[in-house]
Amino acid sequence: MSPDTQVLPVERAAHRLYAEFTAGPGEPLVLMHGFPDNTHLYDRLMPHLADRRAVVRFDFLGWGRSDKPENYPYTATNQIGDLDAVIGATLRKGPYKKVALVAHDASGPPAIDWALDHPDRVCLLVLLNTYYHWVPELRRPEAIALYSTPLIRNVIRSAVRLWPDIDRRLFIWQVGRFIQDPGVREELVPKLYEEFLPARPAFLRLNNDLLGTVLSRRRRVDDLRRFQPPVTVIFGALDRYLNKSVARRFADLFPHSNLHLVENAGHYVQVDTPERVADLMTAQLPR
Repeated sequence: MSPDTQVLPVERAAHRLYAEFTAGPGEPLVLMHGFPDNTHLYDRLMPHLADRRAVVRFDFLGWGRSDKPENYPYTATNQIGDLDAVIGATLRKGPYKKVALVAHDASGPPAIDWALDHPDRVCLLVLLNTYYHWVPELRRPEAIALYSTPLIRNVIRSAVRLWPDIDRRLFIWQVGRFIQDPGVREELVPKLYEEFLPARPAFLRLNNDLLGTVLSRRRRVDDLRRFQPPVTVIFGALDRYLNKSVARRFADLFPHSNLHLVENAGHYVQVDTPERVADLMTAQLPR
């Protein structure tokens, strides 16, 4: 943790969310992770944001260093409450009236839902290789398809209970495909897997919720078309799943959007090209 970074206390009902606040100018960027990852997804990005913007990054309940309550209903809708608690603590931290939301992967639905419900508190929405509602071009990563498809998910979960190494091999193979640089892959994937193990209950329940989430969000497509704050869409062009076609769909839906396809990056665009991503997201922020 850098000298300019401090733990931001965030309470969510009876639970504690882990969040970090890094001082800087302007409205803060709020960085969100998807699954199966956590705040470490932004380790390579943070040095490129130093002195350029205030930054908050946090772990959703069930992930990373946040509480992991048993039998908790981990859903995209409940993650909106996590985000709301973090934003509330952030706005109390300084003289801020708005935030810039940065969503990646499965944090797309809660981030976009919160933005649609509070457009007057959003100065910028940044979408990094994420999703919201079902579109024909959307593809689930192979491991996510196994864990989220009814019936099939019961088989794979039973197999993992009998042979836990299947889970490890599947994680390393799938998440490894998200990172382009072999050296970065070798460093980051084992760290994410180690922290994934205690987060498995959240991972499994969010997979149960996945298909219902993308189908139910189709009802808010007209809200996307009416959204007035600026939107920056930054997608790694090598992502086979949350791909260039999904990125173009977002850019076409939001009335005030900028689209950037980063050609030498994949699903973890903020890991593959952190300096480029930092430049693109901060360029659109109010001065």
